[in-house]
Amino acid sequence: MKVLSAYFSRHWKLLLLLAGCLGICSAVFSLYGLPLESVGYAFVLCFALGLALFAAGYFQFLRRHRELEGLLVQVREKVLPLPPPRGLLEEDYQALCQALASERAALALEDRNRLQDMTDYYTLWAHQIKTPIAAMRLLLQEESRPELEGELLKIEQYVEMVLGYLRLGSDSTDYVFRECGLDALVRQSVRKYARLFILKKISLDFQETGRTVLTDEKWLSFVVEQLLSNAVKYTPEGGLIRVYGDGETLVIADSGIGIRPEDLPRVFEKGFTGFNGREDKKSTGIGLYLCRQVLDRLNHRISITSRLGQGTLVRLDLSRARREVE
Repeated sequence: MKVLSAYFSRHWKLLLLLAGCLGICSAVFSLYGLPLESVGYAFVLCFALGLALFAAGYFQFLRRHRELEGLLVQVREKVLPLPPPRGLLEEDYQALCQALASERAALALEDRNRLQDMTDYYTLWAHQIKTPIAAMRLLLQEESRPELEGELLKIEQYVEMVLGYLRLGSDSTDYVFRECGLDALVRQSVRKYARLFILKKISLDFQETGRTVLTDEKWLSFVVEQLLSNAVKYTPEGGLIRVYGDGETLVIADSGIGIRPEDLPRVFEKGFTGFNGREDKKSTGIGLYLCRQVLDRLNHRISITSRLGQGTLVRLDLSRARREVE
């Protein structure tokens, strides 16, 4: 019906002209008093011829419409396989479309090259910055400076965040799924942030789960470290962080400042910092976004509940059944 309506709209002037001609013929025939049978016969013949021409034109229009619809799936091609033009105007339109397609392809290639150059640069920077970080850590081992150690740990975390962000945007992936002990993974992440726990006098209640999970150990460790970092960051001095299992779910709960209810639905958005991030002035709004992106690729799930001034609870659903279905 939509195509038929479009065909009528395209030829309404011609149809109006035919109706006008029929009206003029009817008036002339009536003025000359011609027999009604001969007039009716002439009109039937004209109607039959018009109907045949209309049907032929409509089916040609319909075929053309379907050809153009089929081209939509090839719209990303540099040169569109357009049907042969019928007339000068169609030839002009097709030349315009081909020029636009070529220009778009050139711009897309330029953007990809620019993005690849930027990715290569930041990847190189992230790897090179690890050398002075390692040197600083060796120097700090000779002279105990807890505050500097804590700041150095934050620098390492931000570098890992950059690398994670670049790897997520890469066409290639390095995911290796295998069985890994959840408790060992959590302990490794906790040891990494042990200095921050000590500096802020934050207590840790880690209840072993005794579970193994089917996942990528490196990327899941990245997520757990990000969540522990957030918990330490937003938990005041002398607070408590709990890590425990609930069935096939890993729970990380803190007694920190919490998240405002209006901010909760948006905490996984890229660049969203919320009220706490604006108050802190140092939040990037990237950590939880990366966690959600990584967990989606691992086919795990994350959810957050929080009460302002009472703390935040993060649940990581690591169900084996969901991973095996995938």
